[in-house]
Amino acid sequence: MAPKILIVDDEAYIRLLIEQALEDLEDGGVQLLTADDGQEALETIRTEKPDLVFLDVMMPRLDGYQTCALLKHHQVFRRTPVVMLSSKDGLFDRARGRVVGADNYITKPFTRDELLTVIDQYCDRQA
Repeated sequence: MAPKILIVDDEAYIRLLIEQALEDLEDGGVQLLTADDGQEALETIRTEKPDLVFLDVMMPRLDGYQTCALLKHHQVFRRTPVVMLSSKDGLFDRARGRVVGADNYITKPFTRDELLTVIDQYCDRQA
């Protein structure tokens, strides 16, 4: 079964950039899903059970740290890899991501190669 990757960001432009950067992976069997905030992400995670989540830190209603913490405290989803996406690159920001259970942290702006490296690290895909 094709790995599912959930892209969560409140900025439609960022979601679109990631989708465009990874669109060729869809031909190789990767399924891309999107959500525009933490609450929508949790519902999508519950119904779609993604193999990897790219999660923006700064979002309204439920930020990335809160969303990650809720996900990692859930018995079924605690092993789902979460990669935080943020324009903040400070030691405190990265540490906070680790405290809530993030598996990795990528700073915006990111490159396609950075995304692919993380996908290869966490997803078993036939590409």
